[in-house]
Amino acid sequence: MSTPEDTTVHAAGCVLWRRAPGTGEPQLCLVHRPKYDDWSHPKGKLKRGEDPLAGALREVAEETGYSAVPGPGLPTVRYLVDGRPKEVRYWAAEAVSGGFAPNDEVDRIVWLPADAARTRLTQPRDRDLLDALPLALRRDEDGPHDG
Repeated sequence: MSTPEDTTVHAAGCVLWRRAPGTGEPQLCLVHRPKYDDWSHPKGKLKRGEDPLAGALREVAEETGYSAVPGPGLPTVRYLVDGRPKEVRYWAAEAVSGGFAPNDEVDRIVWLPADAARTRLTQPRDRDLLDALPLALRRDEDGPHDG
């Protein structure tokens, strides 16, 4: 008898960021996947036995061409794909070197400030990850908060 864990698709990814050339302002990297015609964070399925963080960094490199330094963990996202549960673990990660070249999975990337990234992201669950980023990486859209 199988358990729900047996059928769960395990994936990992990063909310990839960099300091904008010239201004130093934080920018987030979004990838466009032509298969789904959507904008999302770089992510993908883990290989059997692969460490989730290693898989997240591998996916970033494969989809964006950038190597990254991982930062804090972000919330795990769970949803259904074709009736199967999918679990995606995320980390914030700073792009440190590399450059994008279009490939079969990702045909474009954009680097955007957090508010513009929030607007461009296709799935609400991807927008939720922006709220978990350290304050230094996102613009506070609601003004100052106490506590």
